[in-house]
Amino acid sequence: MEAKAPISLQWRLGKGRVPKCYGFLSFLFILGFILSVVVLSTESRLGGGTAPARGSRDGYPARISAPRTPNSARMSSKTMLTMCSRGHTRIQRRQLCLPHLNRHLQVQAASRESTNGFEEQDGNADQPVNRPEVENLVIIGSGPAGYTASIYAGRANLAPLVFEGYSAGGVRGGQLMSTTEVENFPGFPEGITGPDLMERMRAQAARWGATLFTEDVVTVDLSERPFTITSTERSVKANSIIIATGATAKKLGIPREDEFWSRGISACAICDGASPIFRLKPVAVVGGGDTAVEEALYLTKYASHVHLIVRDAKLRASKTMQDRLMSHPLVTVHYNKIIEDAIGDQSMTGLLLSDRKSKEQSNLNVNGLFYGIGHSPNTNIVKGQVDLNEAGYIKVSEIGQTNVEGVFAAGDIHDTEWRQAVTAAGSGCSAAIATERYLVEKDLIQEFKPSTVAESISSAHEDTIEEDNEEVFDINEIRHKGQYALRKLYHESNRVLAVMFTSPTCGPCRSLKPMLHRLLDEFENEVHFVEIDISKDSDIAEAAGVTGTPTVQFFKEKQLMDKVSGVKMKSEYRKIVSKALVEENQDSKSKVPVSENS
Repeated sequence: MEAKAPISLQWRLGKGRVPKCYGFLSFLFILGFILSVVVLSTESRLGGGTAPARGSRDGYPARISAPRTPNSARMSSKTMLTMCSRGHTRIQRRQLCLPHLNRHLQVQAASRESTNGFEEQDGNADQPVNRPEVENLVIIGSGPAGYTASIYAGRANLAPLVFEGYSAGGVRGGQLMSTTEVENFPGFPEGITGPDLMERMRAQAARWGATLFTEDVVTVDLSERPFTITSTERSVKANSIIIATGATAKKLGIPREDEFWSRGISACAICDGASPIFRLKPVAVVGGGDTAVEEALYLTKYASHVHLIVRDAKLRASKTMQDRLMSHPLVTVHYNKIIEDAIGDQSMTGLLLSDRKSKEQSNLNVNGLFYGIGHSPNTNIVKGQVDLNEAGYIKVSEIGQTNVEGVFAAGDIHDTEWRQAVTAAGSGCSAAIATERYLVEKDLIQEFKPSTVAESISSAHEDTIEEDNEEVFDINEIRHKGQYALRKLYHESNRVLAVMFTSPTCGPCRSLKPMLHRLLDEFENEVHFVEIDISKDSDIAEAAGVTGTPTVQFFKEKQLMDKVSGVKMKSEYRKIVSKALVEENQDSKSKVPVSENS
């Protein structure tokens, strides 16, 4: 009989059959390995499996300071609760999971607040967090002057830091964000809207390496070098500064101005003109220049009639604008008139006028009043540190140099004569070139090569949300548009519902929308967003009591939680949503049934 090799050797040589015991042991080994991987993965995602970090509790950091949030902070609360609930009974879920979820929400809130402002910016997503100890150049303000200075400084490898502003002196982009058609800016034979022009300039500045922070500058210290600039979120030092803060629309100062502000009186026709309180009703515009005439013509789209109140005996607007105004059948011009006060109870119903010559008083029945009476320079942050003229404008040399070496000014902050977008852009160019020469002359320049990832960001501001209808509506989507989506989500969504009311030509809306979209990304699937165009869905806006754009209303379970008008910092919107989620968690905890044996 032929001798056979041992079974183990036959297996290794590929001869014979594998005994059943070997296959069974292999199966147990693989199964054990898979189970251990699953358990370790689940523990790590829940914050367990490792010893708590120093200064932490239950595996959650006591303070999260990194700009990047950990996975547990980015995870939605629903996902967290589902993972925690696996393998637990209802009693165990009440005792373990809900407190766990509450801590999770606290971690989310802490991580969002710990960004130190870096996520508040509306510039490049890839902008560097680590800035030099002393900046080459800080540009304060946006608009044609600020953005043009940013473009030229960026191309000179100065890597400028730009504080665009968000409320002081108006929204980022300046006065053109509240302008409809710009027909005299070179390169646009068909014309372009003010907000579109500003978004293009902003994208070009970002492309050439400008770091853009949508923040207000609070103080500027020019007493020591390098200069210190402090915003609402940070403090930086710089070897040079370009001030391009522009000007703010003036108010009349009539007795009941504050009472009827946003309830009949407005300084922005294109922001508020489409509101239901003005639609198909008579309104008035005060002023005699191009701004007032442009607003009057714009309001004819919505109002039943427009009255232009002019203090002098003639208009100061350009001949082209005057011709358009006089030929429009829905416009009446009142010369030599002064507005003494507004009339009305809950809302404005008229104006009390007086004649400059006869002193006679009369009432004009209108439901709205829009200001177009000029602007005041935004020089408060440098008042007492640079020389100003009698009207408050900064005094500059031919190249934009102030009396303080290394500090330049551009745009309407010093222009008392022309105040045009193209002249503001030209002064921004001059100031940037002069700044570069100053830094070279003083041997202060640090050159930075533009980042290869700094490409145009214009697409980031395009509206990609299509209006919902019965065929395309999907409640699992986060972003929606139109009244059909609003009605469905109002009745069926169990998330926080953010409703943003906009109008087609609203410049501030363009600043706010991308900010809110980034906020939605932070909260993942815990918020629904709906955009309502008040010019299309005026009945919805009227029912919601919206009198201007942008306006954001927050709902939870059909209850209005909060309302924010205008453009605020992202942290304010974040606090509203975070508060709603924490309250929801507390309500859920109180509703969990308690077993008789617990």
